[in-house]
Amino acid sequence: MAELTKLESKLGEVLGLAMASQGAAVKVKRMLARSERGLAGTLEQMREEARETERRCTELVGQIDGKKTAILGKAREVKKDATEMMSTYLEGEDEALDGFEFLTMAEAGEVGHWAIVKKLNERAGDPAVAELAAWALPIQEDHLKAVLEGSLALAAQEDPHELE
Repeated sequence: MAELTKLESKLGEVLGLAMASQGAAVKVKRMLARSERGLAGTLEQMREEARETERRCTELVGQIDGKKTAILGKAREVKKDATEMMSTYLEGEDEALDGFEFLTMAEAGEVGHWAIVKKLNERAGDPAVAELAAWALPIQEDHLKAVLEGSLALAAQEDPHELE
């Protein structure tokens, strides 16, 4: 398999995170109670945007000569790891707040990864990567803001004195 540059490896990582986040949105959406269904639209939008991110990333890596298979392999590895992390974190949990707490961590990670892609590309100078990062980073920042707001809204409904 082809060796990847740091930038190519990070592209595989953001692609894998986009793949995993689609499943995370579905899982957390299932955790919502009837009274919390207002957050379902947010999760659905995030899932759709993750799908579009996956599509755009896959299209970009397909243009990198001789590296597509290796980058997609990295993406599948990251997706597997992120999905396992979600399963571990949410094991035995059924409250939406737990799901949103996980999404807050996951979205913060995606923001960080996209910021790194953008920074690495400042030296690499690939216009296609610059365009993709300029599109994706604000979306990930919006996702982080949305899940943090959702977490806080759900936390506001909790009784802080209730036993776990």
